[in-house]
Amino acid sequence: MPPANLAVDTADVNALLARGRSLATPVLRAAVDRLAPPMDTVSAYHFGWIDAAGNPAAGDGGKAVRPALALLSAEAAGAAPEEGVPGAVAVELVHNFSLLHDDLMDGDEQRRHRDTVWKVHGPAQAILVGDALFALANEILLELGSVEAGRATRRLTSATRKLIDGQAQDISFEHRERVTVEECLRMEGNKTGALLACASSIGAVLGGADDRTADLLESYGHHLGLAFQAVDDLLGIWGDPDSTGKQTWSDLRQRKKSLPVVAALAADNAASRRLGELLAADAKSNDFETFSEEEFATRAALIEEAGGREWTSQEARRQHSVAVEALTGVDMPEEVRARFVALADFVVVRER
Repeated sequence: MPPANLAVDTADVNALLARGRSLATPVLRAAVDRLAPPMDTVSAYHFGWIDAAGNPAAGDGGKAVRPALALLSAEAAGAAPEEGVPGAVAVELVHNFSLLHDDLMDGDEQRRHRDTVWKVHGPAQAILVGDALFALANEILLELGSVEAGRATRRLTSATRKLIDGQAQDISFEHRERVTVEECLRMEGNKTGALLACASSIGAVLGGADDRTADLLESYGHHLGLAFQAVDDLLGIWGDPDSTGKQTWSDLRQRKKSLPVVAALAADNAASRRLGELLAADAKSNDFETFSEEEFATRAALIEEAGGREWTSQEARRQHSVAVEALTGVDMPEEVRARFVALADFVVVRER
């Protein structure tokens, strides 16, 4: 995945992700334990701590990029990484609130190689647990009782509102024949960029950073989020199901107007026009869910032929560069800056 010329220090990135998990997970578990039954066990299942029968499990809890960024941002402000833990936990709670609701709205039956919460425990529990995690996120911050906690909460709630705006835009796009590239980028900046922007600055805010520093770190996270989503859009069509944990052609099955699709439709060539004809017919079809693998493969091939795959790959590179450039305005230790860059590199070369 793009950009191919990046040399990611895997050991350093893995250490950052592991630090985020090890410092945030105990606080995250304690927060989830506050929930009333059965929401506590449903949450534990979602996070991969137990299986569907309630037995302890060592499930895949996700990449932990957001907690890693929150702890790193505390260090950017000259504070200890532990200062960023409440922010890391709050962001992770909001992120998982969105996943629970997204899985239900999208009809996704698998996440991280296991059945989703709504499939196992029902739609009502998925909604309730998502709402509860969002409430917990604000509790975790406000219980700190500091001025910095109030500033951090304002940034988190603003990011959450943008995230929800983005999800609403994404759903509305599924029912439209055409979406512009600008509209798609705006949606993805809300849906993915807003929370990564918050994660990249919330630890710094808790560590006492001024608004200018926090805003620059937010800019890094926003553009990193756009790069992250561009890669996610590529994986949503051409990703290996064994790596992504989702079906082949998963975004095409859901009629998502993701960046490769939108960019392909915007191109003025024969493949673009043929793709537009097929997708317009798909929107009127009652048999979409019975399409064969060959039919999805044809649409993916047309997206690539029209240039959607390459455009999205280049956009991931561009957003990565803008994200890294935003760091130049922040006065921070060089080793911290290098870790921010390493995380950005990791986001755009991942395979899941």
